[in-house]
Amino acid sequence: MADTTDKTVTSEANSVPRKSSWRYIGPGIVVAATGVGAGDLVATLIAGSNFGYTLLWAAVIGCLVKISLAEAAGRWHLSTGSTLFDGWASLGRWTTWFFAVYVVIWGFVYGAAAMSSSALPLQALFPDVMDLEWWAIACGLVGLVFVWFNKYAVFEKVMTVLVGVMFVVTVYLAIRVTPNLPDAFAGLLPVLPDEKDSILNTLGLIGGVGGTITLAAYGYWVNAKGWTNTGWMKVMRLDNRVAYITTGIFVVAMLFVGAELLHSANVAIASGDKGLVQLSDILEDEYGSATATFFLIGFFATSFTSLIGVWHGVSLMFADFVARYRDREGAAGSGQKVASGSRERSWPFRVYLLWLTFPPMVLLFQGQPFRLVIIYGVLGAAFLPFLAGTLMWLLNTSRTPREWRNGPLSNAMLAIAGLLFLILCVKQIWDQPWSEFF
Repeated sequence: MADTTDKTVTSEANSVPRKSSWRYIGPGIVVAATGVGAGDLVATLIAGSNFGYTLLWAAVIGCLVKISLAEAAGRWHLSTGSTLFDGWASLGRWTTWFFAVYVVIWGFVYGAAAMSSSALPLQALFPDVMDLEWWAIACGLVGLVFVWFNKYAVFEKVMTVLVGVMFVVTVYLAIRVTPNLPDAFAGLLPVLPDEKDSILNTLGLIGGVGGTITLAAYGYWVNAKGWTNTGWMKVMRLDNRVAYITTGIFVVAMLFVGAELLHSANVAIASGDKGLVQLSDILEDEYGSATATFFLIGFFATSFTSLIGVWHGVSLMFADFVARYRDREGAAGSGQKVASGSRERSWPFRVYLLWLTFPPMVLLFQGQPFRLVIIYGVLGAAFLPFLAGTLMWLLNTSRTPREWRNGPLSNAMLAIAGLLFLILCVKQIWDQPWSEFF
């Protein structure tokens, strides 16, 4: 196991580069790996199977929207020297209550979902070893031990390796199915499918391209990398673009697979992570067991990066939340505290790690409680409108130094993101079976 010292991090933070360079990138790889989970890949596969290449443009716009959100979060951290939670706290106590309720309920349900998602490909690869629930528990415990004993530097290196696996697998599959490139380029034109609810389906694809709370965690990973001031702004922006170009490649590759392998053969797969297990069976029938096995390895890399990414990033946010609430810390210098690694060594960081790992194991055996799942869905849908709205508020006021406030393009992108996620939030709330809730 490895550690990073305060001295090392401080040295990196002070040696500001003269220009942006590919050799500095890292947090963007982490946010791309964490944000693109099995659910995102299945949603894209289903979009490809239902509509062919028609919604390729929506996937691309989804990446652009998320670039603007992550860039805004990173810009807040670097321009103010404080963390995003400090900014939220400055807007009123309501943000504290929203985050507190959200992070507790979301973590409980997400923990079970992440462990199950990581377990599915392992059970498919090794069907006679043990049941799905025990694979899930093993994945959760491995994630817990890894994040508990390692600091950001090692975490980033492991995530980079797993992203490499994801990249090779998804690009290989996209090439293997022999995409129809003229149709793919035609899919870049903004055309809606001629079907019922096509607008909502399109908005759902745009909104689902990688990331929820991980977009907010991006600023924390920027600080954990040792970037704590505006000298790193150009590097952060390059890093963020790399994140969502990578995300775009994953999503476009899986849409190619959906369009060519499923749409052309009129094959349907289930929504949710089990759809990827079905896809492995289809790949085995079509291309052989080696391709199916290769895909399942990529499926595991996709799911497990989301697991350890959330285990690290959201625990880091929770530690910062508790530190400010408990000690009434001022906003100044909180980014430096994240960079020093002190947040990763704190007891709130480890308490939230335990919360993500052990209580959700109950759900693996008993199923997810109905009312809790509804609340989870509503809070999850509300988070991205909350993030987009508060970032616009913070980055257009005196809380941000004038030089780094939003320009017209940033405001337009955040406004589009906020409106998009608000529509999806309302739809999610509307679709919940409230009559059964009470």
